[in-house]
Amino acid sequence: MILLDTNILIEVLKGNKSIIEKLLPGTQYGISVVCSMELIYGARDKAEVKKIEDALSQLQCYHITSSISKTALELMRKYSKSHGLGIPDALIAATAIIEELPLLTLNIKDFRYIDDLSLCD
Repeated sequence: MILLDTNILIEVLKGNKSIIEKLLPGTQYGISVVCSMELIYGARDKAEVKKIEDALSQLQCYHITSSISKTALELMRKYSKSHGLGIPDALIAATAIIEELPLLTLNIKDFRYIDDLSLCD
């Protein structure tokens, strides 16, 4: 299982072939519920929300647990001031850490400094 960052999902929904080709057939992919929230927030209308929800229904969704929220809070303490880590990225990173999943993102720079987080190339 590989956890997908929101930016990967945006590119997939836009039909970006180079990103879609990176997704390996037979590999299972998951998302943080935070990604769902970000995509729905950015949707233009209810039709796009429906399209997003249909696409996301194919993925394992990891909800925020007590462990994830505690880890995200620790990441915020450690990296929000020094690296500008925001709440959504902290929650996504914490999900990957707690669930022991590698994270696939287009923004390696936003996550590379986080200890215990495995990033996909």
